[in-house]
Amino acid sequence: MAKRPVPKYDFKAFGAAIKAARTGRKESHKKVSDEMFISPRYLANMANVRPPSSRIPGKKRAG
Repeated sequence: MAKRPVPKYDFKAFGAAIKAARTGRKESHKKVSDEMFISPRYLANMANVRPPSSRIPGKKRAG
């Protein structure tokens, strides 16, 4: 059975808003991520416009 198509979410606007708010308040990734209950790496991936779930555990890289 084929999976139903799911549109991908564009994190550009969300990441830009988080980054602008964080830098405007001069807060660290660690402080903001702790307040949001997420990892600093996950926050950085969103702020830098990379999909946060770019690595799937258990799946080997090509190459």
